Amino acid sequence: MDAAKQAERSYDISTKVAKLFGRRVQLAQERYGKRLSTAYTDCSARLSEKPLDPAEAWSQWSAYATDFAQRSILFWDTLRERGNSFVERNREDLKPVLHFDYETVIDGRTLARPVNYALVRIIPPKGVTVDPKRRPYVIIDPRAGHGPGIGGFKDDSQVGVALRDGHPVYFVIFFRDPEPGQTLLHVCEAEQQFVRKVRELHPDSAKPAIVGNCQGGWAAMMLAASDQDDTGPIVINGAPMSYWGGAFQEGAGDNPMRYAGGMLGGTWLSSFSADMGNGVFDGAYLVENFENLNPANTFWDKYYHLFANVDTEAPRFLDFERWWGGFYLMNREEIEWITRNLFVGNKLWSGGTQGMGGKAFDLREIKAPIILFASMGDNITPPQQAFNWVADVYGSTDEIKARGQVIVGLLHEDIGHLGIFVSGKVATKEHAQIVSVLKSIEVLPPGLYGMQIREVKGRDGRTEYEVDFVERRLEDIVVALNRFERADEKPFEAVAALSEFNQRAYELFAQPFVQSLSNETTANLSRQLHPLRSQRWAFSDLNPWLAWLGPAAQMVKAQRQTAGRDNPSSEIEKLVSEGISASLDYYREVRDATSEAAFFQTYGSVFSLYLADKHEAEAQAAESAMEPRDLPFVKEALASIGEGGYAQALARVGSLLARRGAPLPLARLALKHELESEYRDLLPDLAPDEWRRIRGEQDIIVRYEPEKAVATLPRLLSRAGDRERLVTLVRRLLADERMQRFAPTAEQLGMIENMAEVLQVQPAAGRRKAVARKAPARKASRAAAAGRRKSR
Repeated sequence: MDAAKQAERSYDISTKVAKLFGRRVQLAQERYGKRLSTAYTDCSARLSEKPLDPAEAWSQWSAYATDFAQRSILFWDTLRERGNSFVERNREDLKPVLHFDYETVIDGRTLARPVNYALVRIIPPKGVTVDPKRRPYVIIDPRAGHGPGIGGFKDDSQVGVALRDGHPVYFVIFFRDPEPGQTLLHVCEAEQQFVRKVRELHPDSAKPAIVGNCQGGWAAMMLAASDQDDTGPIVINGAPMSYWGGAFQEGAGDNPMRYAGGMLGGTWLSSFSADMGNGVFDGAYLVENFENLNPANTFWDKYYHLFANVDTEAPRFLDFERWWGGFYLMNREEIEWITRNLFVGNKLWSGGTQGMGGKAFDLREIKAPIILFASMGDNITPPQQAFNWVADVYGSTDEIKARGQVIVGLLHEDIGHLGIFVSGKVATKEHAQIVSVLKSIEVLPPGLYGMQIREVKGRDGRTEYEVDFVERRLEDIVVALNRFERADEKPFEAVAALSEFNQRAYELFAQPFVQSLSNETTANLSRQLHPLRSQRWAFSDLNPWLAWLGPAAQMVKAQRQTAGRDNPSSEIEKLVSEGISASLDYYREVRDATSEAAFFQTYGSVFSLYLADKHEAEAQAAESAMEPRDLPFVKEALASIGEGGYAQALARVGSLLARRGAPLPLARLALKHELESEYRDLLPDLAPDEWRRIRGEQDIIVRYEPEKAVATLPRLLSRAGDRERLVTLVRRLLADERMQRFAPTAEQLGMIENMAEVLQVQPAAGRRKAVARKAPARKASRAAAAGRRKSR
């Protein structure tokens, strides 16, 4: 252990942290000053546009005072209605906030190992017809403090989009109270039974698509990893799969939630909270963490927006509060599993978590295509947390291909975390296109793709969407997303180590004492007195001091007088509101900058002292590791270059003729799916996942040995009839009128001629002249292949 080297590291960390903190605070001050200046300037300009004489000014003030008083009564009455709704829903054990009617298919509380989950079937609304033979959807909502239903919260939602496209939709809901002894592994086992039941109900359809939102995302991945045979494509929306990710950027306190585990000393606090709840963890604590992320919205903006627009905003406010104000519970074992394996441990992607049978969850065993949807504007699940696990699990693009996996990434520019699930615009654009993609995604060649959605104007002038897929290299994506090459994730290793120490210390020295103090009475009392609950029931009809509020609100509605948006006092009100909002945002930015600086100063130093040397040794070993061509799965694929049969030959031809680097339109995928059905007699009879695995191996062969790939084609077609079958398929495809829209390039024509020579096949009569005209293309193709090989 080199003391001088450690001192140098500590000094370097302190210098960088101080510089980062100073920059953060400077940016916060600049933004705060700019917001105040802009608000004051705009207000002054509007007030100076129309000077008022004293009589008119008094009239305007009187109108504003009346409007202000009436809005105040209506505002507080809306909060009273929110409180009444909260009390009533808790009496009914908090029902899901689904916009659609539903019927229970399996109640998990009746299973051999009971869990507080259930599978329900969404009943299509009037005018919507679903086809039971189409692929069913199973949507898993997050269980992170709130109740279920956000994926079907409104008509324009994940549920609504799938129903309108004719798909049967099932929803995984959960109840407020967990079953005794229930763990997340029991929940995963129950969800496997749910999916099998859906398959039984739709035997003639494709495997169900699994949609996971936020925490439901990694639940869906655990489900798929443990039950590959029953799950179809997986859609993961805003799911923190790699919780340490989220490189800080040139902004104020980006992604502050990832520092919470370290700043709270690890996972012990969750265990303490559950012990104080008599073995039950209150989801209100998780909701409180979400609210603390944005104090301006929590304490001012959402309430002022209601106050300023109280005549029209109340229904929307109350509708959202039905979901936001429903607080659900977890067992101690559940919250401990989440915090120790995900939030702090970050173990799901690494195979460090095990299922009921003791087998680790290996995400590489998932055979179904995966779609990852994240947003740059999400500070709860930033894109790094949604995408980095792919690099951790697979390591390289070649391994993705070798395993026959298809991973599609979709990135929104600015929508927030909740907007991913509740925004009507996101539902009608991104989620609607995801549904359309799932019709054809299984025919994509294995690899990593970026999904691009372009708005176009239809013939009737309406907005339509076109989808393209662009193949990406995993190595390039990781560099683009992580500004600091993931060096900012290193201190989290120190957090995990310290968390384990604190957890053990708590369990040994404090837990028995805490558990002896708690009982069901004190647990229920503490839950009812939680600030998020008390602020709701205190402003309800349970409070006798508010008996006058309802009748007063009715009187105000009957005699409502508005001041008008151009009232001078209304302009001043907006200025004051903007000042309060800006001040709270300034507080948030300085708070987050302080938290970030304290985190990296503390855990960066711990990492430097105890873990850096080990990490450097591992990094040096990785740098000296074998070249991509020498990786085991690449060597295995190249070793089998002359082995296989008709399926391998067809996959190799497809890879040789693929358009490299060009976007792949969804329309072409749809056509490919259509052609597969029509030419079924000329295609090998393979399951989609097996076909993708073969195609991935052939892509690797073509990438590293393009000339040998062509030369060894005859060895793959040694069985009688295989060569004629392949040639017949290629000729029929080239002659198909629908394929004429995608005219082959010169390189593709050259490759066709090259393969024809190797296979000793004469071009079809209709193609001889075209091939003759493109003869130089063969030389160009060979030269290009030689150039690529030389560059490697």
